[in-house]
Amino acid sequence: MKSLKMAMEAISRGFERFSEKEEEEECHNVAAWHNAHHPEERLRFWSDPDTELRLAKDTGITVFRMGVDWTRIMPEEPINGIPNSVNRAALEHYRWIIERVHAYGMRVMLTLFHHSLPPWAAAYGGWKHEKTVNYFLEFTKIAVENFAQLVDYWVTFNEPHVFAMLTYCAGAWPGGHPDLLEVATAAMPQGVFNHVMHWMAVAHSKAFDLIHEFSKNSSLNARVGIAHHVSFMRPYGLFDVPGAVLSNTMTLFPYIDSISDKLDFLGINYYGQEVLSAPGLKLVGNDEYSESGRAVYPDGLYRMLLKFHERYKHLNLPFIITENGVSDATDLIRRPYILEHLLAVRAAMNKGVQVLGYLFWTTSDNWEWADGYGPKFGLVAVDRPNNLARIPRPSYFLFSEVVKTGKVTRQQREIAWNELQIAAAEGKTRPFYRAVNKLGLMYSGGLDIPIQRPLIQRDWRFNHYQLDGLKDPLSCTFRFVFAVFFWKRGGNRKLKKSSTEGYLDHNYSSITTKDRFIPSVGAEVNEENLQPAAV
Repeated sequence: MKSLKMAMEAISRGFERFSEKEEEEECHNVAAWHNAHHPEERLRFWSDPDTELRLAKDTGITVFRMGVDWTRIMPEEPINGIPNSVNRAALEHYRWIIERVHAYGMRVMLTLFHHSLPPWAAAYGGWKHEKTVNYFLEFTKIAVENFAQLVDYWVTFNEPHVFAMLTYCAGAWPGGHPDLLEVATAAMPQGVFNHVMHWMAVAHSKAFDLIHEFSKNSSLNARVGIAHHVSFMRPYGLFDVPGAVLSNTMTLFPYIDSISDKLDFLGINYYGQEVLSAPGLKLVGNDEYSESGRAVYPDGLYRMLLKFHERYKHLNLPFIITENGVSDATDLIRRPYILEHLLAVRAAMNKGVQVLGYLFWTTSDNWEWADGYGPKFGLVAVDRPNNLARIPRPSYFLFSEVVKTGKVTRQQREIAWNELQIAAAEGKTRPFYRAVNKLGLMYSGGLDIPIQRPLIQRDWRFNHYQLDGLKDPLSCTFRFVFAVFFWKRGGNRKLKKSSTEGYLDHNYSSITTKDRFIPSVGAEVNEENLQPAAV
């Protein structure tokens, strides 16, 4: 099998000038790629950005997040000097797209590294080497010099630890090719994971200084941060506790700690909870899942925001929800998902967490990296056989209503939840793009053809979900014995309310920050309005 020499993102955007046919064929081994219509066209954002921009603008949002592909700008390793390695035509085209964003009245959040490692960097080991830091700074400098006056928010890295794990530890993403020793020692202090994370931390810090220095000299107000992936990870059984602790220890705070003095904001990408069991992630039968295998858990976003706020409040560090969404072709889960997560953020804000913005992932169904076109994350469906026609889902109109009014009403919440529960009671199923073994462990790779999974009748709404206890035999036995003892002692007493219970009975003042991405309006409780943290 030939190695994949071209970054997936470069191929996906139709960047054919520096690719060969055999490399494109290799890319078709990605799940749900070769069985999709016109896979190489993606959403045609490169050639026709207006279709997506119009859909985004019509929701009422005020900030549009997009990325710049490093490979497009620097298609070859700059060993002969930067001027000879830059694609000036691509630079001009990106500038035109960014200007189109402004033409629709939206500001720009620009991501510099969204998992897209240039093939020439992958060939020598990429982020395992210090010279990648220098190349990235040259790329950043080019982007800043050409786009700075048009960019309001800079995201240097999107989910760096996810990229490091799946590329250099697991070898599931292109550009890593880890050997057995690297895989075996990946989690050790001197392993490849920490090594790669170190150089990406150095790259962010230097890029932060570079962007601010240029902006200061040009009288611009730059805001620089990263988009950090967080999930609420918990152990399935007693013997999974060490693994969950190790995973959280490696991924939650170390990278942010190392760059915390070089952040104007911290972007949070949150999708749901993950249940760790032995060597993998467990599919819990009574939990609701997205098509891509993430358990729906709005309370997890609330808890993560409080956790990060507590750790970095001495820095007065604001947050932006840079990604939050669910893959759901039925659109039955997505509607309550949006509302419940907005309520979770609003509750966190009322605990003192400073949240500047909320960005939903995503406008239209997109190519989901190693999952191809399988999971459907979009507010808008894409009819690929029909010339990529866009079909707004009901969630698109619900989201637009929330954006434009700045309110989440009880009626919206009840309608969205009742529709989901009726469908679950009727036994309706939905696609699921994760293979599951006989132990209930999910494989990381996506499926070409999804299996069908029933909708779950479990109350996962914000402040309603009750976490399960540990599921191993020892823990279950202990809980049973304890419950019997508690019952005999007359322990049928009410537990204390959680810190967020009664949330629906309070009135919250409007959000006044000028940087809100979704307008917020004042609301009175007797009008049954709940204000989201949709800023």
